[in-house]
Order: sequence, then structure tokens, then C-alpha cells
Amino acid sequence: MAAGGRGAAAAALLMAVSVALPPARAFSVPLQRPAACATDRYFDSSRLACAPCGAHQRQSAGGSSCVCEPGYRMVSSNGGFSVTCEKCPENMSGVTQDGWNCITCPKGLTLEGKCKCPNNEILVERSIDGILLNEALCIHCNGSEQSFSASDASGSRCVRCEKTFIHVSKSCDCSSPNILTGGLCFFAQESLPPKGVATVRFAQLGITLTSAWFLKNLQSSAFACWLYSNVTACQALGNMCVMNMNSLSSSSTDACGLFQYIFIGTARLGIIHSIAYWRHNLPWLYYGDQPGLASQVLEKNHFPTTFSFKGRDKDVKLQFIAASFDAAGNFLKWQSLEGGILQLCPDTETKLDAAYTFGTTYQQSCKISVSKILLDFANPIFYDLFLEYNDDNGQQHLWAVPVLNLNLQYNEKFVNQGTNMNNWLLTRRFFLVDTLSGKETDLGKPPRVIRIATEIAISIRLVSHMQRGTIYPPLISIAYTDVLVQNPEIQSVMVSFSVNYEMDQSEARIQTDVALGVLGGLAVLWSLLKTAGWKRRTGSSIIDLQTVFKFLLFYAGDLANVFFIITVGTGIYWLVFFKAQQFVSVLLPLPSQEEDFVTYVACAFSLKALQFLQLLISQLTVDIFFIDWERPKGKVLKAVEGEGVIKSAAAPVSIWRTYFIANEWNEIQTVRKINPLFQVLAVLFFLEVVGFSNLALMDASSSLTRSSESYVAPWSRILRFGVSVALWIAIAILQVIFFSVFYERFVEDKISQFVDLCCVSNISVFLLSHNCFGYYIHGRSVHGHADTNMEEMNMNLKREAENLCSQRGLLPNTDGQTFQISISRKMRLHYDWIHETLTRKRGPARLLESSANTFEQSTRAYNTMNKFLGSFIDHVHKEMDYIVKDKLLLERILGMEFMEPIEKSIFYNDEGHSFIDVLYYGNETTLLIFDILFFSVVDLASQSFVLAAILTYLQQEKEKGMSDIGNNEEEKMRKDDGERKGFPLSPLSFGAYSRGYEMTSDVK
Repeated sequence: MAAGGRGAAAAALLMAVSVALPPARAFSVPLQRPAACATDRYFDSSRLACAPCGAHQRQSAGGSSCVCEPGYRMVSSNGGFSVTCEKCPENMSGVTQDGWNCITCPKGLTLEGKCKCPNNEILVERSIDGILLNEALCIHCNGSEQSFSASDASGSRCVRCEKTFIHVSKSCDCSSPNILTGGLCFFAQESLPPKGVATVRFAQLGITLTSAWFLKNLQSSAFACWLYSNVTACQALGNMCVMNMNSLSSSSTDACGLFQYIFIGTARLGIIHSIAYWRHNLPWLYYGDQPGLASQVLEKNHFPTTFSFKGRDKDVKLQFIAASFDAAGNFLKWQSLEGGILQLCPDTETKLDAAYTFGTTYQQSCKISVSKILLDFANPIFYDLFLEYNDDNGQQHLWAVPVLNLNLQYNEKFVNQGTNMNNWLLTRRFFLVDTLSGKETDLGKPPRVIRIATEIAISIRLVSHMQRGTIYPPLISIAYTDVLVQNPEIQSVMVSFSVNYEMDQSEARIQTDVALGVLGGLAVLWSLLKTAGWKRRTGSSIIDLQTVFKFLLFYAGDLANVFFIITVGTGIYWLVFFKAQQFVSVLLPLPSQEEDFVTYVACAFSLKALQFLQLLISQLTVDIFFIDWERPKGKVLKAVEGEGVIKSAAAPVSIWRTYFIANEWNEIQTVRKINPLFQVLAVLFFLEVVGFSNLALMDASSSLTRSSESYVAPWSRILRFGVSVALWIAIAILQVIFFSVFYERFVEDKISQFVDLCCVSNISVFLLSHNCFGYYIHGRSVHGHADTNMEEMNMNLKREAENLCSQRGLLPNTDGQTFQISISRKMRLHYDWIHETLTRKRGPARLLESSANTFEQSTRAYNTMNKFLGSFIDHVHKEMDYIVKDKLLLERILGMEFMEPIEKSIFYNDEGHSFIDVLYYGNETTLLIFDILFFSVVDLASQSFVLAAILTYLQQEKEKGMSDIGNNEEEKMRKDDGERKGFPLSPLSFGAYSRGYEMTSDVK
């Protein structure tokens, strides 16, 4: 029963809670800020909203509670609006400092209704035993000798007055004609610096404002530094000069003008650490303003220690250390830059500290809100940066790091923004954020303008021709941005921090230019030889416009190879020598220095694409004819059309063997020594899965794996190219070796099989790639016929295996079946004369011819050409005969023929199957280089190996697809002509055969 009661109660409670739950949108609350509350309201932190104050109350200074109005005292207070106020009587209109009691104020009231006293008087509201006085007392501090007391800043007690008052007036009064400035007193008759201009110029905004900080401290700091060599005052004066961007002008007496005045006038004080620019008691702000001094500072002396990529921690880390000061000139501490001291962007400590690992190019950028900057950098910190090292005895030393302030103006000119080092004016001290100098009237109010170091870059330059990692002094470049504070919550700035490594690349550029000039000159000679060979093969000796155009095409391909060789050599050189070195001797080119390299890659790709296009066009313009050696077997009876009679005729020879060979030729056109898909996948696997892509990062690590917590350096385009190309070439070489040594020997050699298939089919291939030059595959069967049954064919093959018949070669007792042919002009003219019977019908006259006549004309042309070429091979035409010979070694090397076929054509023995030059198989190098360059161009543009691999594969598939486009056009033309068979045929035209007679491939 009790349990049932508890269950009912729980159900009732759950129902009550569920009824009380608001809808989802009721969980939304308005955003209200303390600054938005009116003066009679306060910010209630429990409600996160503004709430009204009670009667006779107003908002407190902090905005989070209420206080009584002037003339009212507190009776009770529990915080917030829980305050009770009571009006003071007329004779006691003032309120005590704590606000709880009323009191008479003889010297007047403040705006808050409390008592006030004149200068050098302190306010007393209670007796020494704490009893409240009816009337407040203003007690004068005794400033005479022996006492020298004055009221403190709060006016609550007497303290010893500032020593300059005692020194000047022997009292705590700085009466005329003495000078009172910044809370200090100075003799009027002393030789003082000129009156300073308490303005700060924000050049980016075009604003010059009077700074409350400068107005209060500039003159006093200059006087104290000049008269008393006060170290703190001198540091404060130097800080104000830094806040003015170290800008110098001969006519200005701003903070930097006063500093220079004191610097020049205190030469008698001597220098510190034998540094001429560092005076006693003064901060070191400048390296001097003589022309050319910056180059001496940055390049004359080497840093006294060396660095390496692998070694002790001190050898691989940049030990930066900074002396920090506050705005008033007080030294704060020595601090290492590790931990993100100079990096405004937040990150893990590991990634922040990676900036100081030698050899690691570091880049960091982010967007920061102005409100966060105001909160985190309420007081500016000033830094003097040094690089720590140990001498031979192990003693620690510091090397001053110069600063290149890009906002510095010298005589109204931004001298540090140019590239001419001789115009630079180097400085020493810098800050990250200045929220102080932009305060105009009251130092307690937010600044009108703030200045932020939005770009900080540390440059490390390697000394050339040194093998031990010697560097020049580092340089830190800083660019400041002036921000007009309007709405800090929505305003933001982009900040960046970087560490760059560089070396003099002029020697590398000279070597590259020399290599380009030499190889480019050789490319010209090689292109001239190619053009001469082409002219010989075309049978023309006239240098015309076509010759010049052909030379330019040859030169484009050869120059592409030159650019490719140079870029590959450059990429692999930097990859090997930069990543493998221990003692640093080379550093990577900067991204700006990689532009020439990227241009070379683009030129190589453009020229290679032109050569690739020429290759495709040349394949489309090749003349090829399949000579059928088969002879009719017996006779058949045939009805004569139109006569109604039957006559005997030779039995027709099957055309299927010719179609079959044509189909096989079509299939081997795109056979390559490498598998494009495997090539792309293997390269992508090694880059992204194995981790070779990590070698392209601009750091000293040669590891293939990286921790997720470690910093990832930016990519080097040269290293990306070098890594990817090295993998492309290595995998391609392995594929070619596997294909040549194993696959073609033990699995399938499609080129040799095609030659054997021609012989089995009793079909020879006559191919003209030029007007008077081409290739011949002798496929004449040694058995006299091939159109037979399976049993007889097996018997014939067995006889060949047992050497019971003659050899397959063109010449008796030889096996040579492939030849390069150089035909005479007479032979070419006869070939063209037969060819005209087919091409003539492609003119307008073909519209008048019937399809039957067209078919007959094509058949006659085919038979005539077949008979002519067969008789030509059989030496029937003595006036168009040929000879067979071997090519000279030099002819093979140069790829041209020295002997011109004037009377007789020349058949050159060709054991290397050089007819592959009109196939992809014989142009593997060109195709491979084009694929590599295509992959590299896409990767350099997108910085994505995956995208480059996908587009490269699609491009390779497009290469194969282009043959189908050519086939479709050829097939359409053939249909228009009503052809069933014919010639000449381009290599890409046999797609029609392969589509129409695909079943024939099963015979093989």
C-alpha cells in the first residue's frame, strides 16, 4: 500500500514537471552586456540582464551593483539592488569615503558627493581611535626640510616627496620658475632637451593624436634621462620611441627626436659591450642610419656557432631569448621565445615550439578579435631579442637580433619596405600590441587606436659554400596594423607568424641557365637533324614553310625534354641533398624563388602536349595496306549480271583474314609497356599511404610518418615535384623491366605475336608513315596459302617447327620479316596513281555515281593495289625494284637514312620491329613524360596528389577514347561512300572492323 502511494506521488510529480517544461524556443535568452545598462540600472549577474536600481540610487563604477546618489548615505547593502539609502541632513551634506555616514566637508565636495582636499593635504574623517568626526579635516603635509612630505596619489596619507623636488627646491613644492612635468621637478635654467611633441602618428589611418601617456611621461622621461641618466626614464623614453615606430625626422621633437638628441649628447658616457650603438644608461634602439649599414650588420659577420638537422638539441634548435620591459621602462625578466611568446595565434605548445627547430619552415596565421586583444594585452610589453650560443669554452653568449620594422619612416619615407638592403634602417626593440599610446584623454579609458604586429617573420640565411651549417645573423621583420577601435566585439584582425630559411640561389640559377642554354642548343641541333631526316623521308629537298613548321614541332618536343630534364634534376637534387644532409650546406628555395621552376614545368608540359598532339595527328595520317598473298583455289560458276548467262570464274579469296589482321592492328595501337592504371595507383599508394608525401614538407625531417600532434610544415613545390616524379620514374622503370624481362617472355608479346599472325594469315603489312618512308611486315606464308582447315594448318605449323620448310624471311634462308623501307619517287608516283581511283570519288562527282559503281570502283582499286604491291615485293617491276641492306650504326643512332632511293627503293633489315614507332608502344617515353607532367601540373596547381592522380587517369582514358572518335568519323565517311572494303586506312580506322567483326578475335 505504501509502495503504491509512493508510485502515485512520483507519477504526479513527473506529470507536474512535464507540464512545467517550456517549449524548446523558451530556452533562448536575450544577450545583454554590462555596458548597455543605463545609469539607473545595473547588471544582475544572476539573471545575466540589466535590472533597475532602487530609489535615490545609481549604477556603481563596476556596473554590477547600485550605490547611493550624492547626498545620500547607505543604511543597508546586500549587493545588487539590495541597497537602502537615506538623505543626509542639510548641515552634513557630504558622505564619508565608505558611503555609510554623513559628514560636513569644509573644503567642498567631489562629483560623487564626498569630501575633497587641496594638493599636499590629506583627508581625515576619523580620529586616531576610529571615532567619526562631525566635520572632515584637511591636514597639510609638511614639505619643509627634515620632513619633505606630500600627500600620496590617493590623498589619504603623507609620504616623502619625489627626490627631484627636494633637489630643486629643497621642499615638496615646484614653484615657478622651476618646471613641473610628469610628477618631476626640474631647474628652469638647466640645459634641457627641447619640448617634446606628445603626439603619435598612425600613418595607415591618417590619424595623429595626442597621447595621454606621452603627455604625462614624455617630457619628464626625457628630462630625467638627460639630467640624471635615470635608467628607468631612459628605457621609458625608448619605449615611447618604439611606440612611434622608431620613425625619425630631422625637424621633429617627438619621442624618437628626443631620444636621438640625448643619444648624441651623451657620447661622453661611453658604450656598452663595445657596441657603438649602445650607450650607457640608454636602451639600444638603432643600428645607425648610415647608408649600407644594414648589409654590413646582416652579411659581414657569421653567427659564431653552427647548426645541423640531426644532432644535439642545441645544434638543431634556435635558442632565442628576449629581455622584456614594461611601458614605464622597468625590466621584467629574461624569457625564452618557446611557449608562443611572439605567436599571437593559440596552438599546442609542441606546434608553437616547432617554429624554432632549425630547418623547419614555419607558418601560422589566424584571425583574432579586437576585444580579445584588448583583454590579453592591456599593458604593452617590449622585447630586445637575442640568439643564445656557447663559445668554445662552453660559456653562454648572446647575439643581438636586428629588427626590420616595415612601418618605420625616415624623413617621411618608408625606407624598410623596399628590397634594397642598403636603404634599410635596422632597429632593436619591438612590441606585439600597443593599447597604451592610442589613449587620448584618460589612461583609464579604452584606447581610440591600437597598433598590432600582424606580420612577424624571422629570416634565417645560410652562408654559401660552407659545409657546417653556418648562418648569418637572423632578421626579424615586423609589419604593424593600426586599428581604429569602434566595436571591439565584431572587429577582428588577421595575424601571422613565420620562420623562413633561405640561401643565395644565384649560383643555382646560373647553373640552371647554363644547363638550359647548353641543352637548348643541343636540342636545336637534334631538331635540325630530325628535320633533315624528315625531309629525306618525304622526298623533298625544298626548304619551305612546311619545313620550318615541322622544325618548330620537332624543336617543341626536344625543348620539352630539356625542360623536363632540368626540372627533374632540380627536384631530385633538392630532395636528396636537403633531406639527407646532417651538417647543413643547402636550404630550399623560398616560395617566391620557386616561380622560375614552376614556369619551367609549365613550359615542359605545354611543349610536350604539343608534341603529343603531333603524335596523334601523325598516327591518323599514316597510310597502311594489308597485302593478301592468298590465291584462288579452283574455279566457280558465276552468273553475269545483265546478260543472263553463267560463266566460270576464279574462286574468291576470303576477306576475313584481312579483317582479322586489321582488327589485331587496331588492338595493338594503344598497347603500352606500362599499365597506366597500375602506374597511377602505385604512385598514389606510395605518396599517400606509405607517406612519401611527407618528404615534400619544408622541414629537416626525412621520416615518412608524422605524429598528429606534431607541426606540419608547408609544402615545397620543388620537393612535391621531385618526390612525385622520382616515384613515377622508378615505378615506370620497374614496370618496363617486368614487362620486357618477364611478361613478354613468359606470358604474351603482342608485337611479335602480330608479326607471327601475319605470317599465319598470309597477310603482309605495307605502311607509309612519310611520303617516301615507311615499314614493311613480311607475312607471306611459306606454305603458299593460309585459307585452309584446322588439320592442314596444324600440319603446316608442325612442318615449320621441324624445319621441313623454308624460313619466313623476305630473303631466302633468312628470318627477317620486318623492314624499314625507303621507296623511290617513281614507286610513290605509281602508288598515288592507283590511289587516285579511290580518292577521286570523294569529290562532288561522287554524288552522281551509284552505290554499285562506287563499290565496284573500290573493289577494283583494292585489287589493283594488292596486285601492284605484291608484284613490287616479288621484284616484278624492274624499273621500281628494291634492294635489301642493313642500316649503318650512325644511321640507327641519328634515325635517318644517308642513301637516297633514286633508282631503287631500299629495304633496311629491322630486327627491332621499329614499326612500333607509329604505335603507342614505340612512343612510351613521350607518353610517360606527358603523363608525369600532366600529374605534376595538376598537383602544383591544386596541392593535391589525389586529384592529380584522378585527372591523370581520366586523361589517359581520354587518350584511348580519341581513337574511337577517329573511328566513328572514318566509319561515317565509309558509310557515305557505300564502302565494304578499301584503302588506304589510318591506324585508328580499324575500330569499325573491330566493332563489326569482333567475333574474329576468337580465332587467335
